[in-house]
Amino acid sequence: MTAADVRGADPGDGRVSTPGTGRARARSAAAPALPPLAPDRGLPTPDWSEVVEHFREGLIVCDADGVVRHLSPVAERLVPEVVAGEVLAAAGVPALLAADPGEFTHHGRRLRLRRVPLSAARRCWYVEDVTESVSRADALLAERARSAFLAVVGEKLGNPLHPDRAAAAVVRLAVPTVADAAVLVLAPRSGRARWWRAVRADDEAPAVDSGVLAATALPSAIVEGLGGAEPHALDWLVEQAVEAGWLPGLDAAGATARVVPLPGRETPAGVLLVARRAGRWYDDADLDLVRAFAARAGAALTTAVLYRDQAEVADTLQASLLPVEPAAATGVQWGTAYRPAQAGLRIGGDFYGSHRLVDGGSVFFLGDVSGKGVEAAVFTGQLRQCLHALHRVESQPGRLLKLLNDALLETTQAHGQGRFATMVLGVVRPHRDGSLTLTMAGGGHLPPLALRASGEVEVVPLSGMLIGVVPDPRIGEVTVHLAPGETCLLYSDGVTEARGGRRGDEQFGAERLLHAVTGCHRMPAPALAERIEQVTCDWLGHGDHDDIAVLALRATGPGRPGRHLHAVQGPTAADRPRETTP
Repeated sequence: MTAADVRGADPGDGRVSTPGTGRARARSAAAPALPPLAPDRGLPTPDWSEVVEHFREGLIVCDADGVVRHLSPVAERLVPEVVAGEVLAAAGVPALLAADPGEFTHHGRRLRLRRVPLSAARRCWYVEDVTESVSRADALLAERARSAFLAVVGEKLGNPLHPDRAAAAVVRLAVPTVADAAVLVLAPRSGRARWWRAVRADDEAPAVDSGVLAATALPSAIVEGLGGAEPHALDWLVEQAVEAGWLPGLDAAGATARVVPLPGRETPAGVLLVARRAGRWYDDADLDLVRAFAARAGAALTTAVLYRDQAEVADTLQASLLPVEPAAATGVQWGTAYRPAQAGLRIGGDFYGSHRLVDGGSVFFLGDVSGKGVEAAVFTGQLRQCLHALHRVESQPGRLLKLLNDALLETTQAHGQGRFATMVLGVVRPHRDGSLTLTMAGGGHLPPLALRASGEVEVVPLSGMLIGVVPDPRIGEVTVHLAPGETCLLYSDGVTEARGGRRGDEQFGAERLLHAVTGCHRMPAPALAERIEQVTCDWLGHGDHDDIAVLALRATGPGRPGRHLHAVQGPTAADRPRETTP
């Protein structure tokens, strides 16, 4: 480039410099004049071959006859078959003669070829070694694929909260990405180990099945994996899996397998066995992927097992806190209904039950504790346990209720709970003529109802103070005589205080309850209790409600078992003498 080449050149902003007197004066006013350009010096032109020797790409130049006229050192190293002065076709490299050259593998290296036409029908080839860049790109793609796979695994395994479904999902996800066949063996329970297997046939979706194996029959590699170690005796893994019947349709010859423990809380949650057909070996990257997959599978299984254990504990505790059906008693037909405020818990603060007495009678009770949900249910459990113990010491209802009051006071004060309860507690004794005598004590609970054979509904005059509040509460007592076919109905405030109706805030009330049971005197006790529950729920609609509990006692008459459900019983003696003693 000479000084003349830059005069009048484009300065780069789209404007062409042209000499002018005004612009020259403006420049001279703004800055001192620049010295003139030095004349061009006659420097020697470097040999172009010296320049291309340091290119990253190798250079091959051929004349119009295809004879190699120039071969750079890089090209000579990458394509040693090409010799300067010889025809390029004689090198025996097909990629150099291809019409559309691109990348090809040569002597274990990945080469990229680019052909450029020159003047006088000459041609040149640029040869670049892209082995390292391709390897890096392949490694990046592989890592992205592994990350995407593990992300899907984490998403899929985050949903199942049951060990069986989680185990089936693990083996299904393992095939075919990490294995042609995958077997998951859970840690043995009660001497038996459950396993799940997924095997893919051709391009079909993997088939999943499961089974149970005695802990003593597990392959030694599985036992070693359940101990937390990866077995190192790899030669025997496939044979052990085949002997266990876990690799159907997989040719053992040439197949490869690995066993990886699934991390648990303290000990492995299980073991994952992965196997591939011949020609698909596990390299270090594959093993890293299997271990990462196993870690996620172990976490999912541990969560599922923990959830199952907690659910079993919760179910057991809830079952122990649910009201127990009254014990069968001679001449008595029991009817019960129960609906907790929180249906998902199945437990609440209302309770009922009965206990047999040695003289042939029974202690029965229905009550309601303060609060709702789990805390109230726990308190009812304590109260029922106290009753279960105290009725063996005292069977007179009033004294028994006072003993219960003292026990509850001691318990609530010791724990600082401040809870209380309302209750109707009574003793029922049958007579030879089929009638029943009920002696009841009241502790602040709603009065029972007596459904007479004539169809009349009586409100039993029973009152008293709350249980568990003061040391010496006033306890009301009453005796009620039930003729055969007559019923005594006990219920909690969840019935009368149920809010619903047209506006949704009106209480069901005692009057509606009396109207609901009017005409139901011939109903069996279970049907009557169910009717009270149904009428109350119809009044509620879908609104919130308190715990609902109903207990009905019906005098079945002589020789009639207290069972449900026969046809509605026929008319009974409406004129039998009855007694209500406050």
